[in-house]
Amino acid sequence: MKDQRKTDIKVGLTVIVSILLFIWILGWAKNFSLNSNRSGITIKFQNVAGLEIGDNVTVNGVRKGFVDDVVLKSDFVLVKVSLEPNIDLRKDAVFSIMMLDLMGGKKVEILPGNASDKLDTKQLQNGSFSADVPSVMVMIGKLENELPQMFKQVNTTLSSLNEYLGDKNLQSDVKASASNLVAISVQLKDIINENRNQIKLLTSNSAELTSEARDFFAANKESLHTTINDVSALIKKTDTFISKLDALVVETKDQKNTAGRLLYDDKLFSDLKETLGNVKELIKVLTEQLKNEGVNVDLF
Repeated sequence: MKDQRKTDIKVGLTVIVSILLFIWILGWAKNFSLNSNRSGITIKFQNVAGLEIGDNVTVNGVRKGFVDDVVLKSDFVLVKVSLEPNIDLRKDAVFSIMMLDLMGGKKVEILPGNASDKLDTKQLQNGSFSADVPSVMVMIGKLENELPQMFKQVNTTLSSLNEYLGDKNLQSDVKASASNLVAISVQLKDIINENRNQIKLLTSNSAELTSEARDFFAANKESLHTTINDVSALIKKTDTFISKLDALVVETKDQKNTAGRLLYDDKLFSDLKETLGNVKELIKVLTEQLKNEGVNVDLF
Protein backbone atom coordinates (compact mmCIF):
# COMPACT_ATOMS: atom_id res chain seq x y z
CA MET A 1 0.00 0.00 0.00
CA LYS A 2 2.79 2.34 0.91
CA ASP A 3 4.62 1.54 -2.35
CA GLN A 4 1.48 2.29 -4.34
CA ARG A 5 1.11 5.62 -2.56
CA LYS A 6 4.74 6.55 -3.26
CA THR A 7 4.24 5.69 -6.90
CA ASP A 8 1.14 7.90 -7.10
CA ILE A 9 3.02 10.81 -5.48
CA LYS A 10 5.91 10.44 -7.92
CA VAL A 11 3.51 10.35 -10.88
CA GLY A 12 1.65 13.41 -9.59
CA LEU A 13 4.85 15.39 -9.04
CA THR A 14 6.06 14.39 -12.51
CA VAL A 15 2.79 15.57 -14.07
CA ILE A 16 2.88 18.88 -12.15
CA VAL A 17 6.51 19.55 -13.12
CA SER A 18 5.71 18.66 -16.74
CA ILE A 19 2.74 21.04 -16.76
CA LEU A 20 4.80 23.86 -15.20
CA LEU A 21 7.62 23.21 -17.68
CA PHE A 22 5.14 23.23 -20.58
CA ILE A 23 3.60 26.51 -19.37
CA TRP A 24 7.06 28.04 -19.02
CA ILE A 25 8.13 26.95 -22.54
CA LEU A 26 4.80 28.15 -23.98
CA GLY A 27 5.17 31.50 -22.23
CA TRP A 28 8.73 31.86 -23.46
CA ALA A 29 7.70 31.02 -27.04
CA LYS A 30 4.64 33.29 -26.98
CA ASN A 31 6.36 36.07 -25.02
CA PHE A 32 4.00 35.80 -22.08
CA SER A 33 5.20 37.84 -19.13
CA LEU A 34 3.95 38.64 -15.65
CA ASN A 35 5.90 41.89 -15.66
CA SER A 36 3.50 44.85 -15.94
CA ASN A 37 6.26 47.44 -16.32
CA ARG A 38 6.76 46.83 -20.03
CA SER A 39 6.62 49.93 -22.24
CA GLY A 40 4.42 49.96 -25.34
CA ILE A 41 5.21 51.72 -28.63
CA THR A 42 2.95 52.09 -31.67
CA ILE A 43 4.74 52.10 -35.04
CA LYS A 44 3.32 52.95 -38.46
CA PHE A 45 4.39 50.77 -41.41
CA GLN A 46 3.33 50.80 -45.05
CA ASN A 47 3.86 47.04 -45.26
CA VAL A 48 4.56 44.43 -42.56
CA ALA A 49 5.27 41.50 -44.95
CA GLY A 50 3.59 38.85 -42.81
CA LEU A 51 4.58 40.12 -39.35
CA GLU A 52 2.43 38.43 -36.71
CA ILE A 53 1.47 38.94 -33.09
CA GLY A 54 4.12 37.41 -30.83
CA ASP A 55 7.03 37.95 -33.23
CA ASN A 56 10.28 39.14 -31.71
CA VAL A 57 11.33 42.74 -31.17
CA THR A 58 15.10 43.22 -31.00
CA VAL A 59 17.20 46.22 -29.98
CA ASN A 60 20.55 46.20 -31.77
CA GLY A 61 19.93 42.50 -32.46
CA VAL A 62 19.17 41.59 -28.83
CA ARG A 63 15.67 40.27 -28.10
CA LYS A 64 13.95 42.80 -25.82
CA GLY A 65 10.25 42.45 -26.54
CA PHE A 66 7.50 41.14 -28.79
CA VAL A 67 4.76 42.27 -31.14
CA ASP A 68 1.64 42.89 -29.08
CA ASP A 69 -0.86 43.74 -31.83
CA VAL A 70 -1.12 44.35 -35.59
CA VAL A 71 -3.91 46.67 -36.79
CA LEU A 72 -4.68 47.05 -40.51
CA LYS A 73 -5.76 50.54 -41.65
CA SER A 74 -6.82 51.82 -45.08
CA ASP A 75 -3.33 52.41 -46.50
CA PHE A 76 -0.97 51.53 -43.65
CA VAL A 77 -0.51 49.14 -40.73
CA LEU A 78 -0.16 49.97 -37.04
CA VAL A 79 2.12 47.65 -35.08
CA LYS A 80 2.05 47.78 -31.29
CA VAL A 81 5.17 46.39 -29.63
CA SER A 82 5.91 45.66 -25.98
CA LEU A 83 9.44 46.26 -24.66
CA GLU A 84 11.21 45.35 -21.48
CA PRO A 85 11.59 48.18 -18.95
CA ASN A 86 14.69 50.38 -18.86
CA ILE A 87 15.25 50.22 -22.65
CA ASP A 88 16.87 53.57 -23.46
CA LEU A 89 15.48 54.81 -26.79
CA ARG A 90 16.37 58.22 -28.20
CA LYS A 91 14.42 60.66 -30.38
CA ASP A 92 16.25 59.52 -33.54
CA ALA A 93 15.54 55.83 -32.97
CA VAL A 94 14.93 53.79 -36.15
CA PHE A 95 12.23 51.12 -36.47
CA SER A 96 12.27 48.55 -39.26
CA ILE A 97 10.89 45.12 -40.12
CA MET A 98 13.56 42.57 -41.04
CA MET A 99 13.80 38.90 -41.93
CA LEU A 100 14.38 36.74 -38.86
CA ASP A 101 15.66 33.65 -40.71
CA LEU A 102 15.66 32.02 -44.14
CA MET A 103 12.36 30.32 -43.36
CA GLY A 104 10.60 33.65 -43.73
CA GLY A 105 10.10 34.70 -40.11
CA LYS A 106 9.93 38.43 -39.36
CA LYS A 107 11.00 40.64 -36.49
CA VAL A 108 10.93 44.32 -35.57
CA GLU A 109 14.48 45.70 -35.30
CA ILE A 110 15.08 48.89 -33.30
CA LEU A 111 18.20 51.05 -33.44
CA PRO A 112 18.16 53.12 -30.21
CA GLY A 113 19.67 56.30 -31.72
CA ASN A 114 22.13 58.84 -30.31
CA ALA A 115 20.07 62.04 -29.88
CA SER A 116 20.19 63.96 -26.62
CA ASP A 117 16.39 63.83 -26.15
CA LYS A 118 14.61 60.64 -25.14
CA LEU A 119 11.96 59.06 -27.34
CA ASP A 120 8.37 59.90 -26.49
CA THR A 121 6.82 56.43 -26.50
CA LYS A 122 3.30 57.90 -26.48
CA GLN A 123 3.73 59.38 -29.95
CA LEU A 124 3.17 57.42 -33.16
CA GLN A 125 6.51 56.34 -34.66
CA ASN A 126 7.29 55.79 -38.35
CA GLY A 127 8.89 52.54 -39.43
CA SER A 128 10.24 51.05 -42.65
CA PHE A 129 10.34 47.58 -44.22
CA SER A 130 13.69 46.13 -45.30
CA ALA A 131 13.27 43.89 -48.33
CA ASP A 132 13.78 40.20 -47.59
CA VAL A 133 14.39 37.19 -49.82
CA PRO A 134 10.71 36.67 -50.78
CA SER A 135 10.36 40.37 -51.63
CA VAL A 136 13.48 40.24 -53.79
CA MET A 137 12.16 37.16 -55.58
CA VAL A 138 8.88 38.96 -56.26
CA MET A 139 10.80 41.93 -57.71
CA ILE A 140 12.83 39.57 -59.91
CA GLY A 141 9.62 37.93 -61.06
CA LYS A 142 8.21 41.32 -62.08
CA LEU A 143 11.39 42.04 -64.04
CA GLU A 144 11.27 38.69 -65.82
CA ASN A 145 8.78 39.93 -68.42
CA GLU A 146 10.71 43.17 -68.95
CA LEU A 147 14.17 41.63 -69.38
CA PRO A 148 13.63 40.34 -73.00
CA GLN A 149 12.46 43.77 -74.11
CA MET A 150 15.43 45.40 -72.37
CA PHE A 151 17.89 43.00 -74.03
CA LYS A 152 16.22 43.64 -77.38
CA GLN A 153 16.64 47.39 -76.97
CA VAL A 154 20.28 46.96 -75.93
CA ASN A 155 20.90 44.74 -78.95
CA THR A 156 19.30 47.30 -81.27
CA THR A 157 21.43 50.08 -79.74
CA LEU A 158 24.63 48.07 -80.09
CA SER A 159 23.78 47.21 -83.72
CA SER A 160 23.16 50.88 -84.55
CA LEU A 161 26.37 51.89 -82.81
CA ASN A 162 28.30 49.21 -84.70
CA GLU A 163 26.89 50.39 -88.02
CA TYR A 164 27.69 53.99 -87.14
CA LEU A 165 31.28 53.19 -86.17
CA GLY A 166 31.71 50.98 -89.26
CA ASP A 167 30.86 53.83 -91.64
CA LYS A 168 33.91 54.39 -93.89
CA ASN A 169 33.18 58.09 -94.24
CA LEU A 170 33.06 58.46 -90.46
CA GLN A 171 36.33 56.57 -90.09
CA SER A 172 37.91 58.81 -92.73
CA ASP A 173 36.62 61.95 -90.98
CA VAL A 174 37.95 60.73 -87.62
CA LYS A 175 41.36 59.99 -89.13
CA ALA A 176 41.42 63.41 -90.82
CA SER A 177 40.45 65.12 -87.55
CA ALA A 178 43.18 63.26 -85.69
CA SER A 179 45.74 64.22 -88.36
CA ASN A 180 44.64 67.87 -88.18
CA LEU A 181 44.90 67.81 -84.39
CA VAL A 182 48.43 66.44 -84.61
CA ALA A 183 49.36 69.10 -87.20
CA ILE A 184 47.91 71.87 -85.01
CA SER A 185 49.86 70.57 -82.00
CA VAL A 186 53.10 70.58 -84.03
CA GLN A 187 52.42 74.12 -85.31
CA LEU A 188 51.62 75.33 -81.81
CA LYS A 189 54.85 73.80 -80.53
CA ASP A 190 56.84 75.50 -83.31
CA ILE A 191 55.20 78.86 -82.57
CA ILE A 192 56.09 78.54 -78.88
CA ASN A 193 59.69 77.61 -79.73
CA GLU A 194 60.04 80.49 -82.20
CA ASN A 195 58.62 83.08 -79.78
CA ARG A 196 60.13 81.71 -76.60
CA ASN A 197 62.27 84.83 -76.07
CA GLN A 198 59.33 87.16 -76.72
CA ILE A 199 57.20 85.19 -74.30
CA LYS A 200 59.90 85.41 -71.65
CA LEU A 201 60.26 89.16 -72.31
CA LEU A 202 56.48 89.65 -72.07
CA THR A 203 56.42 87.73 -68.81
CA SER A 204 59.32 89.75 -67.45
CA ASN A 205 57.70 93.05 -68.48
CA SER A 206 54.44 92.01 -66.84
CA ALA A 207 56.26 91.17 -63.61
CA GLU A 208 58.16 94.48 -63.75
CA LEU A 209 54.97 96.43 -64.42
CA THR A 210 53.28 94.70 -61.49
CA SER A 211 56.25 95.52 -59.25
CA GLU A 212 56.25 99.19 -60.35
CA ALA A 213 52.52 99.46 -59.76
CA ARG A 214 52.94 97.98 -56.29
CA ASP A 215 55.76 100.41 -55.51
CA PHE A 216 53.71 103.34 -56.82
CA PHE A 217 50.75 102.49 -54.62
CA ALA A 218 53.05 101.96 -51.64
CA ALA A 219 54.81 105.32 -52.18
CA ASN A 220 51.58 107.27 -52.70
CA LYS A 221 49.46 105.46 -50.19
CA GLU A 222 48.81 108.56 -48.06
CA SER A 223 48.15 110.78 -51.10
CA LEU A 224 45.73 108.25 -52.56
CA HIS A 225 44.02 107.96 -49.19
CA THR A 226 43.70 111.76 -48.97
CA THR A 227 42.39 111.95 -52.55
CA ILE A 228 39.80 109.26 -51.84
CA ASN A 229 38.69 111.14 -48.71
CA ASP A 230 38.44 114.39 -50.68
CA VAL A 231 36.39 112.69 -53.37
CA SER A 232 34.13 111.20 -50.71
CA ALA A 233 33.68 114.65 -49.10
CA LEU A 234 32.94 116.18 -52.51
CA ILE A 235 30.36 113.49 -53.21
CA LYS A 236 28.71 114.17 -49.84
CA LYS A 237 28.63 117.93 -50.55
CA THR A 238 27.19 117.24 -53.99
CA ASP A 239 24.50 115.07 -52.45
CA THR A 240 23.70 117.85 -49.96
CA PHE A 241 23.52 120.42 -52.75
CA ILE A 242 21.26 118.21 -54.83
CA SER A 243 19.01 117.64 -51.81
CA LYS A 244 18.72 121.40 -51.20
CA LEU A 245 18.06 121.96 -54.91
CA ASP A 246 15.31 119.35 -54.84
CA ALA A 247 13.81 121.06 -51.79
CA LEU A 248 13.95 124.44 -53.58
CA VAL A 249 12.23 122.98 -56.63
CA VAL A 250 9.50 121.48 -54.43
CA GLU A 251 9.00 124.80 -52.59
CA THR A 252 8.84 126.67 -55.89
CA LYS A 253 6.32 124.23 -57.30
CA ASP A 254 4.21 124.47 -54.12
CA GLN A 255 4.41 128.35 -54.28
CA LYS A 256 6.11 128.51 -50.87
CA ASN A 257 8.73 131.05 -52.04
CA THR A 258 8.77 134.27 -54.11
CA ALA A 259 9.85 132.53 -57.30
CA GLY A 260 7.01 130.00 -56.96
CA ARG A 261 4.43 132.70 -56.40
CA LEU A 262 5.73 134.65 -59.41
CA LEU A 263 5.72 131.59 -61.66
CA TYR A 264 2.51 129.89 -60.53
CA ASP A 265 0.27 132.85 -59.38
CA ASP A 266 -2.44 133.19 -62.06
CA LYS A 267 -3.61 136.63 -60.90
CA LEU A 268 -0.11 138.06 -60.91
CA PHE A 269 0.42 136.61 -64.38
CA SER A 270 -2.85 138.19 -65.58
CA ASP A 271 -1.91 141.60 -64.11
CA LEU A 272 1.52 141.38 -65.68
CA LYS A 273 -0.03 140.52 -69.01
CA GLU A 274 -2.46 143.46 -68.73
CA THR A 275 0.41 145.84 -67.80
CA LEU A 276 2.43 144.70 -70.78
CA GLY A 277 -0.60 145.35 -72.99
CA ASN A 278 -0.95 148.90 -71.63
CA VAL A 279 2.74 149.56 -72.11
CA LYS A 280 2.45 148.32 -75.67
CA GLU A 281 -0.46 150.71 -76.37
CA LEU A 282 1.45 153.61 -74.74
CA ILE A 283 4.47 152.93 -76.90
CA LYS A 284 2.23 152.84 -79.95
CA VAL A 285 0.69 156.24 -79.08
CA LEU A 286 4.09 157.81 -78.42
CA THR A 287 5.41 156.46 -81.68
CA GLU A 288 2.51 157.97 -83.64
CA GLN A 289 2.94 161.33 -81.93
CA LEU A 290 6.63 161.39 -82.63
CA LYS A 291 5.94 160.77 -86.28
CA ASN A 292 3.39 163.61 -86.47
CA GLU A 293 3.60 166.64 -84.16
CA GLY A 294 5.79 165.33 -81.39
CA VAL A 295 4.82 164.26 -77.93
CA ASN A 296 1.66 166.00 -76.77
CA VAL A 297 1.49 166.07 -72.98
CA ASP A 298 -1.81 167.32 -71.57
CA LEU A 299 -1.30 168.06 -67.90
CA PHE A 300 -4.79 169.49 -67.25
